[in-house]
Amino acid sequence: MRNVWTVVRGIRTPIIKQWDDLTNIVIESLMRVKESENFTFHDHDIVAITEAVVWISSGNYATVDQIAQDIQNKFQTKHIWVLFPILSRNRFAVLLSAMARAMDKITLQISFPSDEVGNDIMDREKLKQSWINPYTDIITEEIYHEKFGDWKHIFTWVNMVDFYKDLIEKENCEAEIILANDPKAILNYIQDVLVCDIHTRFETKEILKSASQWKIIWMDEIMTSSVDWSGFNSKYWLLWSNRATEEKVKLFPENWEELVNKIQEKLKELTGKTIEVMIYWDWAFKDPVWKIRELADPVVSPAYTSWLEWSPNELKLKYLSDNKFSHLKWSELNNAIRSEIKTKESNLKWKIETQWTTPRRYTDLIWSLCDLTSGSGDKWTPVIFIQWYFDNYSHE
Repeated sequence: MRNVWTVVRGIRTPIIKQWDDLTNIVIESLMRVKESENFTFHDHDIVAITEAVVWISSGNYATVDQIAQDIQNKFQTKHIWVLFPILSRNRFAVLLSAMARAMDKITLQISFPSDEVGNDIMDREKLKQSWINPYTDIITEEIYHEKFGDWKHIFTWVNMVDFYKDLIEKENCEAEIILANDPKAILNYIQDVLVCDIHTRFETKEILKSASQWKIIWMDEIMTSSVDWSGFNSKYWLLWSNRATEEKVKLFPENWEELVNKIQEKLKELTGKTIEVMIYWDWAFKDPVWKIRELADPVVSPAYTSWLEWSPNELKLKYLSDNKFSHLKWSELNNAIRSEIKTKESNLKWKIETQWTTPRRYTDLIWSLCDLTSGSGDKWTPVIFIQWYFDNYSHE
């Protein structure tokens, strides 16, 4: 019997640049590792590719000027209300520069005490002592500095209120900043709104749908088509963008499904095996210490081969050991549990034997494994190869 089950390898590739053939780079890199590590391929092994190299190789970019032009086209005004931005120098700052470049004035409404992904904007203990009601109150910039001082983020050591204000003013645009959690906080004063939240955008849309007399544009309506020969994305728009330079962002390509299917087909020709392929994004679990949920993308995997659509259908072995088979030990226990797995029902939902297993999709589980393996710095293993992930205790 094998004593090693899931094996994860970080695969190094050449440094990838715009217009590189990502399909060939992934496959050639994987084949080199196969020779050096002397492994064989199996059906339902997994090749996962980090989003960064998909972005880079596709050449799907938009400049600050092009984004600003699209915003001007959508609003045809010079003062907009920017609602619920995430607090991110990497994901949102360049977009805010484009918004400011398009306008004469921006009123920026930030949620508090944190943004939707958990980045704090203030000291929570001081908030408790302030008698400010997070559900109803509006905090002006003056009150913010009076109550919370020059509060800085625990990781970045940056005060994001000041950072965003400076960024707007660098574009010769007037900046007005408020903190409020009610999406309708200032609808009566400003009637042109650009809504910027990501995961909570559906709830925000539901709240604002009655405000039909106002001009409300969502980030998923910006850069849906090319502007002055820019890149674009018709599905995730600016929601799925990332800083490339101070003047340019990467947009996710249009043909991500084609990429994973093409890699799977070529690997089938080379290995004779059906190998699963997926693209994965950044860290998305909630940090247990700092409470940050770092997922700034709409989903964790935008493209994957069909096998990965499943969710696990697993028995909880500790439940079986402690309950149904509590009278067994050693080989009898092992054999009984293996038999139970082999004969389990095809859908264990609502069964007592599985209720202690957190229900998650395979793409989300595999994504966690990949992102923790590849990191986001200078390791440069943008491809992850996983074997025997779908095996269980009944497999020999």
